[in-house]
Amino acid sequence: MPEPAPGATRTFLICLVGLALANFDHALFTYVLPQLTVAYHWGEVERGWYIALTFVVAGLAMTQVGVLADRVGRKAVLIRALIVAPWPVLLMAIAPSTAVLLVLRSIGFVAAGAAAPLTGTIVIEESPPHRRGLLSGILQTGYPIGFTLAALLVYPILSRHPDAWRWVFALPLLTLPYAWVVARYLREPPAWQAVRAARSAPPPGTAVLFRPEYRYRTLVLFAGQFLQVFAYGASLLLIVFFVEARGWKPTDATLLIGISYGVGSLGYVLAAVAGEFWLPRRTVIVAWCWLGSAAFYALVWLATGWWQTVVAFSLTTFFFYGATAVIFTFLAENFPAEVRATAVAFSGSFGVLLGVALGPLALSYIAVAKGWPIAYTICGVLPVFLAGGAYLLLKPVPRET
Repeated sequence: MPEPAPGATRTFLICLVGLALANFDHALFTYVLPQLTVAYHWGEVERGWYIALTFVVAGLAMTQVGVLADRVGRKAVLIRALIVAPWPVLLMAIAPSTAVLLVLRSIGFVAAGAAAPLTGTIVIEESPPHRRGLLSGILQTGYPIGFTLAALLVYPILSRHPDAWRWVFALPLLTLPYAWVVARYLREPPAWQAVRAARSAPPPGTAVLFRPEYRYRTLVLFAGQFLQVFAYGASLLLIVFFVEARGWKPTDATLLIGISYGVGSLGYVLAAVAGEFWLPRRTVIVAWCWLGSAAFYALVWLATGWWQTVVAFSLTTFFFYGATAVIFTFLAENFPAEVRATAVAFSGSFGVLLGVALGPLALSYIAVAKGWPIAYTICGVLPVFLAGGAYLLLKPVPRET
């Protein structure tokens, strides 16, 4: 039976929900991090190492997700990722040791993390040129939507039953039926099908990105993603910062983060609109990164009360996180279709996961030695600012008409 031929908007909506549900799975670990720290007797530096290990392992595996998608298809890999992702998360509820927990976390994040390059590549390839930046940019709101949805479900569980935090890991089972939706209503992009039909040999692996025509773009985009997400990785420990340094209840910290992610999703939309209609995408990336760096500084050094922190963190997610809406499109447009998923998985997903791995680790060491504010200045404020500068090393990509 031939695959359905969805319009760009329907493809976008299917991929948006898929990306949001994948990040819903990912967010659960973050929201119960304080409880995991107590249950498994982690020290601050140990916690940083454990988080780093899971993301490094996942990052290395993610480079092959893009290669696989360029070989067998975006939709085929996405369906399998959506089916696999919930099960390792569920098993984390009964992990008998830190080692088992980390293995399950790594497997789960590879499966959930695969949704980012896959859905993004599908939307890029299914969208007409005049809507590509808008749709692929707004698609990135799947990150804050997933975190907000997770917070809305985790908050009542922990508020009523603080000791029942392990039940949080059962929530991803709710996302399993969505794999059927993807299988039934999504198709392999014609751009990939045309490339597959025309090639006489399997596509090359990650090494193709280091050919002379791609090498500079690959490395600069990798550096920009790494720096921005190094800070994002550090920000994942903000819930611990709010609980341990400011003395807030875990539920209050969870609610604050959920609200801020919800508000921050508007920054993704505005960035996508600005990059599509008003300014070159590279200009939007630089502006959003630098404004996000300033907001991050205010969050760490100026905000004190709960509502002040909500405002500061909302501005941080609005700009700093919102830059992702344009970064993904800019990255994908720098490479042709035959290597696009591979490039997105390497310069994007591997750069992202390596940054997320090392950000919390560096933050843990510096926080112990110098305190949380200094640590977040070095590991959060500064890398976001430098990320904006990195993208200035690349030329703007002309819009197709």
